[in-house]
Amino acid sequence: MKGLELSRKYFEAFGIPMIREQFPEYEEMIAAGLTGSGSECYGYDDELSADHDFEPGFCLFIPGEEIVDRKTAFRMERAYAKLPAEFEGYTRKKISPVGGSRHGVFRMEEYFRERIGCLPENLTPDRWVRIPESVLAEAVNGEMFRDRLSLMEDQRELLRRPPEDVLRKKLAGHLLMMAQSGQYNYPRCIRRGETGGAQLAVFEFVRHAMAALFLLQGKYMPYYKWSFRAFRELPGHADDAAMMEAMISSDNGPERAEAKYDQIEGLASRIIDLLQERRLTEAVCGDLEKHAYSVNDGIADGWIRNLPMME
Repeated sequence: MKGLELSRKYFEAFGIPMIREQFPEYEEMIAAGLTGSGSECYGYDDELSADHDFEPGFCLFIPGEEIVDRKTAFRMERAYAKLPAEFEGYTRKKISPVGGSRHGVFRMEEYFRERIGCLPENLTPDRWVRIPESVLAEAVNGEMFRDRLSLMEDQRELLRRPPEDVLRKKLAGHLLMMAQSGQYNYPRCIRRGETGGAQLAVFEFVRHAMAALFLLQGKYMPYYKWSFRAFRELPGHADDAAMMEAMISSDNGPERAEAKYDQIEGLASRIIDLLQERRLTEAVCGDLEKHAYSVNDGIADGWIRNLPMME
């Protein structure tokens, strides 16, 4: 059984009765779901995933102390800890009375503060540009099983839509790294006979190309071990994923190196077309570095625009 399905069933079997019977006055304002760390939060878990941190459990998200006081929050944590340890053939891990690190009761503000520094509604663009995209992906993954007042989902939706200046800054950094690693350093490494260095250049190019394409699709690239899985699911990029996987898995002999460089330039060209279609760049050339600077020049906020592009 997939982790999200297991979590939802466990919540429906035990979480809903717990809330209704023990905390009826807070039933409308408690959000419940599964999000955060772990392959199950992306729907990528399989039989191998069950060997660690896999259990029946869910997350309860509650408002601040002005609405749910500390005593009530502690009662909720104790009630969660007392839920059945066995469910659908899976066993919950032993946790402290205040819940586990991935499942249990969380203050909404504290949950986001641990990941991005504050509630999304308070996130300023200058702080946003510094948050790794894998962290943003983790903050919006999974599923809310219940959120009647949209207290959690409204915050998550804010994170899914970065301000234009933030999108441009992140894109500019990825484009610059694509230019340096793929268009510039890869052929230079090949000419010098540094095939290992050339392969590292390919890794960097592929990583940043994927990140750029995620952003252009309105998504964040997740943690590296799930990046290809997620990239294959992006509409229209299954062939790109196969090509990129071949690029980082093959040697750099003379014939293969020439083919790889053609693939680098081909992918660069397709990304430039996307940038131009969305009017994110005014450059008219095949040089990704020039497009990186053009994308950056379009940032409205002067302070963000003048940050180093790899900020």
